[in-house]
Amino acid sequence: MQKVVISLFHRLVDRYGQLLQRYRSVLVVCTQLGLIAAANGASFALRFEGDIPPDHARLFLRGLPIVLAIYGVGLAAFGIQRGLWRYVGLHDLGRILWASVISSVVFYGVVHGLLGWVAYPRSVIILTGVLSGLFLAGIRLAVRWFREWLHVLSPTARRVLVVGAGNAGELLIRDMLSDGGSHYRPVGLVDDDPIKRKMKIHGVPVVGALEDIPALTRRLVAHEIIVAIPSATTSLKQRILAASEGCKVPIKILPSVKQLLANPEALRQVRPMSLEDLLQREPIQMDRQELHPLLEGKRVLVTGAGGSIGSELCRQIARYQPATLILFERYENGLYALDLELRAQYPKITIIPAVGDVTVHERVAEVLQQTDPGLVFHAAAHKHVPLMELNPKEAVRNNVLGTKIMAEASLASGVDRFVLISTDKAVNPTSVMGATKRVAEDLMQSLSHKGQTKFTVVRFGNVLGSNGSVVPLFAEQIRKGGPLTVTHPEIKRFFMTIPEAVQLVLQASRLGQGGEVFVLDMGEQVKVVDLARNMIVLSGLVPHQDIQIVYSGLRPGEKLYEELFEEAEQVEPTPHAKIRRAISASAIQSDRLDRVIAHLEAAVSHGDDDELIRRLNEAVSTYTPMSSRNIEHIH
Repeated sequence: MQKVVISLFHRLVDRYGQLLQRYRSVLVVCTQLGLIAAANGASFALRFEGDIPPDHARLFLRGLPIVLAIYGVGLAAFGIQRGLWRYVGLHDLGRILWASVISSVVFYGVVHGLLGWVAYPRSVIILTGVLSGLFLAGIRLAVRWFREWLHVLSPTARRVLVVGAGNAGELLIRDMLSDGGSHYRPVGLVDDDPIKRKMKIHGVPVVGALEDIPALTRRLVAHEIIVAIPSATTSLKQRILAASEGCKVPIKILPSVKQLLANPEALRQVRPMSLEDLLQREPIQMDRQELHPLLEGKRVLVTGAGGSIGSELCRQIARYQPATLILFERYENGLYALDLELRAQYPKITIIPAVGDVTVHERVAEVLQQTDPGLVFHAAAHKHVPLMELNPKEAVRNNVLGTKIMAEASLASGVDRFVLISTDKAVNPTSVMGATKRVAEDLMQSLSHKGQTKFTVVRFGNVLGSNGSVVPLFAEQIRKGGPLTVTHPEIKRFFMTIPEAVQLVLQASRLGQGGEVFVLDMGEQVKVVDLARNMIVLSGLVPHQDIQIVYSGLRPGEKLYEELFEEAEQVEPTPHAKIRRAISASAIQSDRLDRVIAHLEAAVSHGDDDELIRRLNEAVSTYTPMSSRNIEHIH
């Protein structure tokens, strides 16, 4: 019944709003003049304590048109009638004050100076100015309060608990209350600052600290939690998420300080909190202008262009207006979609989609000859650890032999720079995939001494949201109601976002002079089980209550933790604060590497899997292959 009454009330208000919109100017002027007349009459009543003498009553009637004229001109001069009452603020109230004061002074001069009405009480003139200001300000504040109250009573308004009682929280609440289309109702604020406890912001109380979030969410019947701390550190965001576990409501967040400075309107762009917000390190920063000389007007080829890293490489490279962007990819559907996307967004760039496989020498040579690129980014690779344990020949064929074909063809074609996308799994590898990527790294360093092409390696950890990564898997498992499968309670991984990974690749392509291995300072490793718990909480669910987490056991080739450097590698800084250079003291000599790759190629063509693993172990001394080729537990 209450909802029906409120809904009917909203309809009546909407109808009144339509009439007000049509005749707004007339209604505003008439209302203001009516309030001024009421203020003048009330001033006489106060002066004579409600018993106005007949002479002064006639004086009131004679002077009323003059009062209305002077005050009407004064309000028009200050533009009082143009302000929207629903958004009245201190600036509007200040203009009303000055209009009232100046109108009172002018009225006194006209009545006592020009007209000589010495009997007109000075106290009435002063009271008229004071009451006019109060009435004009009061009705605006009343309209604003009424609209906010009406919005709060809206049956569709979502009750929100705001985390952060600072400037951003104040602006957010003000925007929610003043914007009738926001459909949010702030019911409380949370802040760890004890000084702010039991205070109110625009009538919304500060009701507790971070640890009180679960109890407050239940007590206030909050539908959402919004984090209004744009400068929040990663650790603070993790604390907030941990405190919100069990609330069963969506958790949203304001844009960062950097985004707000770039676009103040971003304050309204509240978005769901994501895993990127919880990365245990600061995002890498780079000067984009530095890359213009490298990419602008150049011919750039990207292998594996349809993949998660390759496609993002193409998007970011396209921003720098290369003359030609060659998309080399064997999966035609992914290539077709990327080609359409880039052509629509960058119509001035020549886009060349090339279907092909990096393991086919003739096709690679043909594409390079026809397109003549100056830069090659080699992102094509098999990267799924369990699948490559099952298919070691394909791992070697693609990751080693395909890289060799692509790199040697680039060297022969006079490519200026060649950048290999590598992985932290190449360090002390326990998997076929990691070992093949390590051979590819050694190949880059060997080829850097054979010509003018600058061969560079970029090594980084897992990327959030990439094809086949754990994040899409967990998201799909949550969608199905669980359980989430984690291989081991202690397994850890480095994580970064796809855009950050691509920024690193581009930066490395600028820094590289040939033979370097660049590695991102990725901070601390993240437990995969913590990642799973965070994804469940971010979905508004409770771990082990709504969604179970189960342990399936380590898969073949998996390590409990990853490494970025080997003990034998010397680590040096670079001009970029977040990028380091790894210098290996045990790199394979060029002639030995040629023999190793020849043995691998022969094993791929004629040997069995065990023979291939032995050859791979010979190629990478730090490779520790699994003791058995049992593949029953590969998922």
